Amino acid sequence: MTSQFPNPVRTPHAGKALAAATVLVSIALTGCNDHAAQTATRATLVRTTIVQPRDRQTSLTLTGEVQARFRADLSFRVSGRVVARVVDVGAHVNKGDILARLDPAQQQADVDAATAAVTSAEAQLRMAKSTFERQKALIASGFTTRTVYDQAQEGLRTAEGVLEAARAQLGTSRDALGYTVLRAEADGVITARNLEVGQIVPAAQPVFSLAQDGERDAVFEVYESVFLGQTESHRVRLALVSDPSVTATGEVREVSPVIDAKSSTIRVKVSIENPPAAMTLGSAVAGTVKAKARSEITLPWSALMAAGSRPAVWTVDPKTQTASLKPVTVGAYEAGQVLIKAGLEPGERVVVDGGKLLSVGQSVTEEGGQS
Repeated sequence: MTSQFPNPVRTPHAGKALAAATVLVSIALTGCNDHAAQTATRATLVRTTIVQPRDRQTSLTLTGEVQARFRADLSFRVSGRVVARVVDVGAHVNKGDILARLDPAQQQADVDAATAAVTSAEAQLRMAKSTFERQKALIASGFTTRTVYDQAQEGLRTAEGVLEAARAQLGTSRDALGYTVLRAEADGVITARNLEVGQIVPAAQPVFSLAQDGERDAVFEVYESVFLGQTESHRVRLALVSDPSVTATGEVREVSPVIDAKSSTIRVKVSIENPPAAMTLGSAVAGTVKAKARSEITLPWSALMAAGSRPAVWTVDPKTQTASLKPVTVGAYEAGQVLIKAGLEPGERVVVDGGKLLSVGQSVTEEGGQS
């Protein structure tokens, strides 16, 4: 069989054109390979910093309340119906001021009865004395018996005892009458009230709370974890929440040994030294205490990466200028920075920006050169 198509005719000009095209394709391919190689070996631009531990002092601020050092719950010593209430919550009272009164009718009747009992006992004592004196004179002259004399003497002693008991009962009744008036036991401010006019109150039921004048405490509810750290001292800086320019200094006076079951907090009382007049009872105060300074490594958030499930950072070998991923232990997370507890040594160079584009062993170029 013969081919339907004739063999192509190769001319000298066609051969030269084919050779030239081959050379151009080779040059183009060589250029592409060089560009790809340059792209593969070009270093990634990153920003780094040299790790240097720094002494860092932290502080803790909590909000508390100004309270009186000494507080007392006031109550009537007798029961009765309230006929008058003189003061209200927030009132400042002086020692001996009247706070409230009970109806004294029953106590007054007891006083009248005790007074009558004393009068009767005094009359009986006078009669017993007269009888004893007469028997005493008769026995001296022999006109009475020893038995009658002893009976007269015993009657006198009994009458004296009855009079003494009647007088004691009169004193008790008078005291009870005085207890119908409730008075302030010290200078201070009324912080709570639990009675109204017409109310029947039993004896010993608290009806007023009195915050005594004098020393003041700032009381804080502190979480237990705070006590795990070490503070610089027991000194506390206090400032009014409503007016931070009003400040004072305090010292931890009492730490409750019991943790509150509901809030999981511990009550801490701080004595206020020379409290300003603006730090009134019930004022909200901010207390700040400083922790002991300690050496820590701090890095910005952008430096933190992950190696599996562990936190890590990129470090740069200064000799080879290559990156490696190094696991670290984070001590704490703060606004804008993290505290590295372990995993880094002073003088190591850490990538703080551009680490998302790195891979292990990749060459890097540091922004601005060696910083």
